[in-house]
Amino acid sequence: MKRSKTTVLTFAEKCKNILTSNWQGSLNTIKVDAKDSKGNIHTSKVKYILRRGQPYLWVPENDLHNMNTMIDERGSFAVTSPFPGRLGAILKSLEKLPARVALSGDVLPLKEDKSKLLTEKLQEVILSEQKATKEFSYTVSGVLSSSGSRTSRSGNLQELLEDTEKYSIYRFKTRSCTFIDAHGSTFEVDVEDLAKCKADLLAPLSAKLIDGINQSEARRRALVLLCVVHMDANAKDAYMTSVDRKGFNVLAKVAGPVSNDGVGQYLWEEFRFMFEKEANDVEMFCNNLVEMEQEVINKVSAFSGLN
Repeated sequence: MKRSKTTVLTFAEKCKNILTSNWQGSLNTIKVDAKDSKGNIHTSKVKYILRRGQPYLWVPENDLHNMNTMIDERGSFAVTSPFPGRLGAILKSLEKLPARVALSGDVLPLKEDKSKLLTEKLQEVILSEQKATKEFSYTVSGVLSSSGSRTSRSGNLQELLEDTEKYSIYRFKTRSCTFIDAHGSTFEVDVEDLAKCKADLLAPLSAKLIDGINQSEARRRALVLLCVVHMDANAKDAYMTSVDRKGFNVLAKVAGPVSNDGVGQYLWEEFRFMFEKEANDVEMFCNNLVEMEQEVINKVSAFSGLN
């Protein structure tokens, strides 16, 4: 398996991919009471879309954020990399958090005319994603159809249009950005770099991609073989944790050191796999993955034949 010269994304690119791949984040604003005195932090999950690189938030009208931002518009917004299905339970059991983005800035309400325009933009985003999904090849459709319905970004955003609950729409004007990896290490990202970089074209469907692959027993067995052949890891189970145009990350259950009593334990370890050619879209990602799966299956079959 060949390696490309640039094996990782920049932190700005990682942040933009995460923000594009998700549809929900945790908004934090400063609580105020009836006397307008400031207290603790109020946190709730709100849905959003990115527009020209900036998050636009749909906040239910009965949420305290609406009152808080009238007094103090400062806030923060945190978004995680998608961790759908059983992957979420595994990460939680390991006390391992997915990579995430933490933004600080100002939560600014939109006027009625701009809110209407943004709602129209939301409809365009949903229809565009749904149309693209229908036009995918058999290979891509097979992967995506294996995923649960709750992993669809367009489906979750559609609820904003169908919900009888009323929302206030805000623009989150970002003043600072921090990337936090799965180990809890933090990396400051220049806001201008974040604004300039573009998300991978496959980012909006990354949650369905990850879940579709993890729901397939055959594809997970192929991930195990990839770990065995290319990482020399004695793996017995594996899950895909993240995807991007350069490759993907796999969390594998591998044999750990043998204890004094001769009993070995299995540990979860993460591996990075690179594509020979960058995947510019979902079709190419799936094609690259299929090629890697076939390559490793052929190698294992050839080795078994020699024995």
